[in-house]
Amino acid sequence: MIRLPLLLACGGSFLAFLDVTITNLAVPALAVDFGGVDLTSLSWVVTLYTIIFAALLAPAGRLADVLGRRRLFAVGVAVFTVASLLAALAPTFGLLLVARGAQAVGAAALMPASLAFVLADTPVARRASAIGLWSAAASVAAALGPALGGVLVDAFGWRSLFFVNVPAGVGLWVLALRMPAGVTTRKRLPDVIGTMLLTCGVALLVLGIAQGWTHGWTPACLLGATTAVVVSLVRSSRHAEPAVQITLWRVRAYAGANIVSVLFGVALYASLLLGVLFLTEVWHYSELQAGLAMTPGAIASAVVGLIVGRVARRPSPRTLTVIGALALAATSGALALWLPATPNFLGVWLPAGLIAGAGMGAVSVGVSSAAALSVPPASFAAGTGLNIAARQVGGALGVAVLVAMFAGHTPAGGVSDFARVYLVCAVAGLAAAVVGTRLTLATTSG
Repeated sequence: MIRLPLLLACGGSFLAFLDVTITNLAVPALAVDFGGVDLTSLSWVVTLYTIIFAALLAPAGRLADVLGRRRLFAVGVAVFTVASLLAALAPTFGLLLVARGAQAVGAAALMPASLAFVLADTPVARRASAIGLWSAAASVAAALGPALGGVLVDAFGWRSLFFVNVPAGVGLWVLALRMPAGVTTRKRLPDVIGTMLLTCGVALLVLGIAQGWTHGWTPACLLGATTAVVVSLVRSSRHAEPAVQITLWRVRAYAGANIVSVLFGVALYASLLLGVLFLTEVWHYSELQAGLAMTPGAIASAVVGLIVGRVARRPSPRTLTVIGALALAATSGALALWLPATPNFLGVWLPAGLIAGAGMGAVSVGVSSAAALSVPPASFAAGTGLNIAARQVGGALGVAVLVAMFAGHTPAGGVSDFARVYLVCAVAGLAAAVVGTRLTLATTSG
């Protein structure tokens, strides 16, 4: 039986990551409701959440020490829930983006607090397995998002994607109030200026890749992104409460885990968004059909993640990461080389979804375990939060690359643009597998 702390942790992780991808299938419906908004602008419904979520995860890991894990979780889930309701009711596209940004703030707050529940209330011998389940919940949510989104959009419209968060958020908030308050070990907040610089840097990087090519902004955006990130890191190296705990990167296995996370994020989020665009545009699936077609991958990810997270003696993080990344790379490579323009669910999409989904579940558990187990116990929360942030940065870059490569795309272009993006996903997955061979940690039986 799952105890309340682990239930809250997995529930918070699931809810935060579900909203990373659940809006993928809302893009066509949003284009209809907000006429005149192009694909590049619509992609910010996905990307804005990812950017803010990623940038705030690293410093938010230490907020639990300032506010207490129960209070931070309750505040985070409350902000997320209210923002979800505002997004569901948004009358204009601009207000929808504001609500998505507020959602990301809430998600960034509840994620490290949920991890704190795992670390503080799980026996040491079972901590690796608990982290695995927590990570698996996030992976399953990301994979399930497009499937659930397709069903909801088809049945109730795009606003239901945000309404569905409200009862779940209220339930988690009520459960959080049953947890003990915990103790606070820090008095000072993480560096606010460094956090803002990091957020601006990631946003400018994504903006330069996604939209800069068509407007001539790319050089200025990349220069601004580099400057902002460098200044943020320099401040972090000198600040008593840094925005990013960069000293953790001195551990080779941890640095490798973060590089893998960036590459995995590129392949994961680009392929998930690309899949729903391909199914609806080329195979002319409805949102419901596309959502159901994405379901096998989500199920495979869930099965692998949950099984690996609960077995007593599981493969090492290196084995999980390398095999999972190779599965994702092989699937994307095969689709890049042979992507039929006519529907072939059983012969192409089903096996590809099952293999890729299993790979996603394996990489997610493997790299999260490697990140957590390669840092001192006192740095578990900061280390895992920074690792998740790296994945989200990669995801934002992956979506930006997709948008940039689809600039000027028309339905008449067929499958060629889709094949090129799948090739990018394959390269990112292969690179993740290569770096993953450096994750030499082994798990203990628990």
